[in-house]
Amino acid sequence: MAKKSRVLVIGGTGYIGKFVVEASAKSGHPIFTLVRETTLSSPTKAKIVDGFKSLGGDMYDQESLLNAIKQVDVLISAVGTEQLEDPDKIVAAIKAAGNVKVVLFLMIPSSLLLFV
Repeated sequence: MAKKSRVLVIGGTGYIGKFVVEASAKSGHPIFTLVRETTLSSPTKAKIVDGFKSLGGDMYDQESLLNAIKQVDVLISAVGTEQLEDPDKIVAAIKAAGNVKVVLFLMIPSSLLLFV
């Protein structure tokens, strides 16, 4: 049997991200979520990531972002475009980690659009 990919979902407690986390888990993939401590203080949001490996951190903190990305093969960003001020930070962390095979931005910030 093929090894399942380890998936990091950034924005996993959000409107779209919670469905991504659930679907990925149903596929049998080990799921990691990058979660701020303040998010876990919300019972509704904490319930979404219950049962998954929550990696404490913040997408705006390069060190915690890099540490989270180093643990996975696949990264899915479900962060809304208005919340993702600088997608280059995620891209830089992916490049620095060097281990991610698949990247999926569900919301594509205009700064990442290469073709119009």
